[in-house]
Amino acid sequence: MRFAYDTSYRDSRRLLRWRTERAAYAVLVLLLLVAPFVLPVFYLGELTYLFIFALASLGLMVLTGYTGQVSLGHAAFIAIGAYAEALLLARGWPLPASLATASLLAGAAGVAIGLPAIRVSGLYLAMVTLAFAILVEHTLGHWSSLTGGFTGMAVPDAKLFGISLATPTGFYFLCLALLAAVLLALINLMRAHLGRAFVGVRDSEAAAWGLGIHVPRVKVQAFALSAAITGLAGALLAHQTKYLTPDGFGLMLSMQLVLAVVIGGLGSLRGAILGALLIGLLPSFISHLKPLLPDRIAKQFGLEIFVYGAVLVGFVLFEPMGLAGRWQKLRAFFESFPLYRRDTFRRAKTYMRSERHR
Repeated sequence: MRFAYDTSYRDSRRLLRWRTERAAYAVLVLLLLVAPFVLPVFYLGELTYLFIFALASLGLMVLTGYTGQVSLGHAAFIAIGAYAEALLLARGWPLPASLATASLLAGAAGVAIGLPAIRVSGLYLAMVTLAFAILVEHTLGHWSSLTGGFTGMAVPDAKLFGISLATPTGFYFLCLALLAAVLLALINLMRAHLGRAFVGVRDSEAAAWGLGIHVPRVKVQAFALSAAITGLAGALLAHQTKYLTPDGFGLMLSMQLVLAVVIGGLGSLRGAILGALLIGLLPSFISHLKPLLPDRIAKQFGLEIFVYGAVLVGFVLFEPMGLAGRWQKLRAFFESFPLYRRDTFRRAKTYMRSERHR
């Protein structure tokens, strides 16, 4: 068993408190560093895409998981970041400046949609973000002089300090470094005043007002931060695909992000990573599963959507806390063995909270 004895105020706030955690993450880092030299190019590209998708999932987790604002239009911010990256590189911008500018432009778009969107919540907010995503997709498709329209546009190769990152290994390390940097930044942010304000607004706007939190400002800040992180993922996705078309940023991409956040576990950065890994690997799993199914089922249109829905229903019914919750249960089992009790994580009945603040 493991007992937590705090000898200073910093003990409970350490990122990796236990020796076993430090050893496990050290092994994980070592595996990620060695992976490009042992994996085939195809699997290396798939792993790189998972890093990008996990980065976008972290962006949506800030908005939906920590602030409680549902968005069905985050594919629009990915599109803004991707097209901004391609246009800036085509004009000779260096890679660090183009990535930062693409992220800032997506963040500005988040502020633009967040200012009117904070007046609504729940289903109405989801509809507003969905309408914004449709508007961005149609704008990119019909602005042919800038984006190439539905014909698409090529993305220039990425170069960092004169070194080409067009190779799978170089781009892999770039995505891994940015994902790790954003993850560490969000871990510290959620422990700070702004992160706690996010959680306060999510749990109860009335209580947040009573504690002196300016709820509309916090919501707009969440929109801006979420859009900026998602825009950075879009900029990396532009290099991954190497060719951009508006069809690649449709509703299905937004739904995949929502599924990753919900299945991973709302309010957990670890859950955003785990959910992104699961949803990102589902298409490959489905493609390997189709040859084993009868032709009548394998050739049925919408099989992928059916699998996504089945996975979501399964988690909602049997594991509402998502993959992050399941991980906590497994860790508690091994830490408290043999004194673990099944009632430790028994779900208690919840009641509706009033959100009136006027």
